[in-house]
Amino acid sequence: MKNNATRTERDSMGVVDVPQNALYQAQTQRAVDNFNVSGRTMPVPFIQALAMVKYCAASINSSLGLLDPQIAEAITESCDEVIAGDHLQHFPVDVFQTGSGTSSNMNMNEVVATLSAIKCGMAVSPNDHVNMSQSSNDSVPTAIQISTVLEVESRLLPAISVLMDAISVKEDEIGHIVKTGRTHLMDAMPVTFGQELEAWRHQFEGCYEGVVFSLKGMKKLAQGGTAVGTGVNAHPQFAALFATEVSALTGIRFEANPHPFNAMGSLDATMALSGQLRNLAVALMKVSNDLRWMNSGPLAGLGEIELEGLQPGSSIMPGKVNPVIPESTAMVAAQVMGNDTTLGLAGQSGHFELNVMLPLVADKLLESINLLSNGLTMLATKAISSFKVRENEVEAVLARNPILVTALNPVIGYAKAAAIAKKAYAENRPIIDVAEEETELSREKLEALLDPYLLTRGGIADR
Repeated sequence: MKNNATRTERDSMGVVDVPQNALYQAQTQRAVDNFNVSGRTMPVPFIQALAMVKYCAASINSSLGLLDPQIAEAITESCDEVIAGDHLQHFPVDVFQTGSGTSSNMNMNEVVATLSAIKCGMAVSPNDHVNMSQSSNDSVPTAIQISTVLEVESRLLPAISVLMDAISVKEDEIGHIVKTGRTHLMDAMPVTFGQELEAWRHQFEGCYEGVVFSLKGMKKLAQGGTAVGTGVNAHPQFAALFATEVSALTGIRFEANPHPFNAMGSLDATMALSGQLRNLAVALMKVSNDLRWMNSGPLAGLGEIELEGLQPGSSIMPGKVNPVIPESTAMVAAQVMGNDTTLGLAGQSGHFELNVMLPLVADKLLESINLLSNGLTMLATKAISSFKVRENEVEAVLARNPILVTALNPVIGYAKAAAIAKKAYAENRPIIDVAEEETELSREKLEALLDPYLLTRGGIADR
């Protein structure tokens, strides 16, 4: 049976009925009543990072003699609980709320105040104590920065490494096998699987480096700017002390942004990171599609590789198995690209001294990091690591590839080579047989010139 019992809470606008057992107070309830939009609450990493902001602020304010030590200790203990994942059901505010994130900031202030009052047996104010030396306008951007850096360093970068390692292992396993190269989805000069896999790996190495570089800006925190960037109502040393405190709490080196107006009025660092996440999504889409094409068939497609069969592929066609992991990964990539567009639009909403789409930024940025972290690991462990090469099919197609005649260009000329290729294709014969008939080159010489493996090494044919 649903419990509809309520209690009365008061804020500057009057009284509000709040669920009896809720840790939050009046301002949170107003937000719940006003923003019944998506049913999607703020991401957990953001909530935990905002609790870190409150933890560090209380510790600093106590050390500066601005906050009663008992209240400060109760606040830090309460924040520790939220950081550990407790009380998350008491953060019900919708993502689509006030653009500054004030509702979520006050939600945190109220929950921590309620918990702290119970711990210390004293009255604890959400605004005067928990929010001391802060504003939603610097605390929310800071929580976005902290949560993003933590998620990237603990989850995303390791996931990229897992994929790169899986590709590297596969290079060693199948890298020597020669296959038909393709441009425009049409047959081209031969390559090795190792060369294709190496290209994938280098693409992700570039993505990794781009993400790491973009974190530099995310580690310069807005905290200390308070309402508009002037630092009003915060101790002059607060910003620097906060950066030191949060660095000790997280084990990651943060610093105070020397330009708080810029940190609060624009989201340049966030947009730069989003762009790198988009690049990573593009790389994932490319590799996912390569895998799907190589796996296509197995009879009427390319049929070069066989992805691990993980589940039935059809409700009507028995025996059908589909490339479900690359398909899932491609959808992850599409969503992240869409999120980047959303974030770009949100980044434009820095009106004068404040961006007013901060909750949406937190939601989409952290969603992209989560999706990519999971998608990279899934692709590595359930597709890259386990696919097998259908060597007989690869070799048969390669032997019939008329494009091998390109290697004869320096010896017999482009026009003659083109005529040989057309005849070989029209008669469905190996290129070497036709070339032997149409040129004065010996079989032995042709075998050397048309050796697919040697062609993957590049260079000019020996005349």
